[in-house]
Amino acid sequence: MDAETLLLEVEEAMVKSVDFAKQEFSGVRTGKASPALVENIDVHVASYGSSMKLKGLAVISTPEPRLILIQPFDPSTVNDIGRAINESKLNITPMIEGRSIRLPIPALTEERRKELVKLVKSQAEDARVRVRGARKNGMDAAKKLKADNIVTEDGQRDLEAQIQKLTDKYVKEIDELVVVKEKDIMTI
Repeated sequence: MDAETLLLEVEEAMVKSVDFAKQEFSGVRTGKASPALVENIDVHVASYGSSMKLKGLAVISTPEPRLILIQPFDPSTVNDIGRAINESKLNITPMIEGRSIRLPIPALTEERRKELVKLVKSQAEDARVRVRGARKNGMDAAKKLKADNIVTEDGQRDLEAQIQKLTDKYVKEIDELVVVKEKDIMTI
């Protein structure tokens, strides 16, 4: 492996960490109905004998600002979807109506908003830990390149400086995502 490949791999791992954070944040509700709240819920479908993401099992729409409507492609999966939503950390009770499921999104209390902000900050820290893990792997690989005489000592220092720049960039990006999400949650 050469220095350029190493930098690309480290940056790819960091981008995945930021994407992970974005996906986690999309599952935190803000008081407004959004298909992103439920689309990544894992649903165990007994008749299929496997688990699938909700977005692969149903059409998810928001006909009203505080309502999510879920219409399964296969009506026999309605109860499985309802159970998965009940078991999720959303704290929303689904209303099964024939072939569809309605999720009324209640207004958030101030206390609940603060809990959600804490959750987002916790998820952000998980993403930051992933970025720092990618940095550690990159630094270790840079030392190995030096030990294998692929790069010089100066080359190793330059590599480590570039890896640190990438780390700072992606941690800052995660921090910016947190600020946006926190503002979104706290806005009434």
